[in-house]
Amino acid sequence: MTQSLRQSITQLIEAELPPDGRLPTERALAERFDTSRRVVRQVLDQLETEGLVWRRQGSGTYAGQPEDPTGDLAARIAGETDPIQVMEARLCIEPELAALCATRMTDEELARLRTLAHRHVAADAQTIELWDGAFHRLIAQCARNRPLLTAFALLDRIRSNPDWVQVRARARSRTSLTVPQSEHEVLIDAIAARNPDAARQAMHDHLSARFTALKTEFTDGLREAGE
Repeated sequence: MTQSLRQSITQLIEAELPPDGRLPTERALAERFDTSRRVVRQVLDQLETEGLVWRRQGSGTYAGQPEDPTGDLAARIAGETDPIQVMEARLCIEPELAALCATRMTDEELARLRTLAHRHVAADAQTIELWDGAFHRLIAQCARNRPLLTAFALLDRIRSNPDWVQVRARARSRTSLTVPQSEHEVLIDAIAARNPDAARQAMHDHLSARFTALKTEFTDGLREAGE
């Protein structure tokens, strides 16, 4: 029963989630799948351990990884920047986060990272942003450097702007989705090998490829808006 329910909930996550990634309540899931709330809670506990969902007290259960609360600072500067500047900043910060992860990420966290990468490649266009964000968020958290995590959280919150999400989605549509997946695998392998230099380079290469696609989409959008 538990395995069957787990499959049903993961299918729901992949196909029916709203943009914020919030799952139905435990009561609603129990009614939908004709089971008890206790069994639903057990399955959600398993998925949380694997890094596929997280809980916010008083709000509910969400797919992916939680945002850092310090990201609220982003609201003050979101209107003063653009996707290009954010990517420039990510290239400064995230390679170092990956390097730190190569020495600090536990085997259990590494397994969660692989699970998120798998969800990323299996996702449709609507949920790929959710799993990609969760993948990078877990790396930032597992670097265990509070100042760098705060900087990452600021950028993470800014890039959640709906208009920017659409720009990134269009940029992804111009390249095969298997390319980011292979880049994620190279990055994970470098972290698993406990090689900071290789992890740093893998993250830099991954973000640089996304940056090139994003610049093309962003500049084309500005050109069309001016016509």
